[in-house]
Amino acid sequence: MSGSGTAGAAGSRRRRPLCASLRLAEKVGRGLPLYWTATCNLVDTLLARGRVDEAWAIAEQYDFAPPYPSTIVLPDPRSVRGRLLLAVGRTKDGINELEAAEKAAVTRGHHNPVHVFCAADLARALATEDPERAARLAVDVRRRAERFGTATALGEALRVAAALETGQRAVRLAGQAVAHLESSPCQYEHAAARVEYGILARSASDLERGLALARSCGADGLAERARAELDAGAGLR
Repeated sequence: MSGSGTAGAAGSRRRRPLCASLRLAEKVGRGLPLYWTATCNLVDTLLARGRVDEAWAIAEQYDFAPPYPSTIVLPDPRSVRGRLLLAVGRTKDGINELEAAEKAAVTRGHHNPVHVFCAADLARALATEDPERAARLAVDVRRRAERFGTATALGEALRVAAALETGQRAVRLAGQAVAHLESSPCQYEHAAARVEYGILARSASDLERGLALARSCGADGLAERARAELDAGAGLR
């Protein structure tokens, strides 16, 4: 892929501080909140970059699995592990983990949809198997996002809603997601929304912008997806 070396170098630079923080946290002590936070951030960053095998290897190396700490850790460990299990193809285990994360969040009254994103991932995972439940979860995600009120939360909720729709409704929701995430400091989420909108709207300009954003934040997997759509080219405007 043209430019992939630059994207890889950028991602490597971003990953180094997370790796260093995890090594430092391990010296302080496994099981402490600092250790869990460092592990969650590194695993989730690798998943965002499309480095699924590396994320799984880190999870195995650093015992990123239950039992979870009783203290609140951000991002939420259950949500991150559920996302990881889905990414490696352990769909049933991933759904179970996300369901447990959602129950724990309700029990704790912890409804920040940016850090506890289990409901959003669960909705996507259930889209084919149980579309009615997926739709209910998507509504809950959007309600929480509206209460939280940030551009990131609203944009991510609209991305979920778009993923569960088809036709022009999906295009409209994806466009709204882009509009919110363009104002968000979260560059990866903006890049993902831009690529998704570009695919749904068959817009080459949005795919190109999404590709540039993905490369700039080292999201290699997302960049490859955008590049593949542009290379295919059929029906793009």
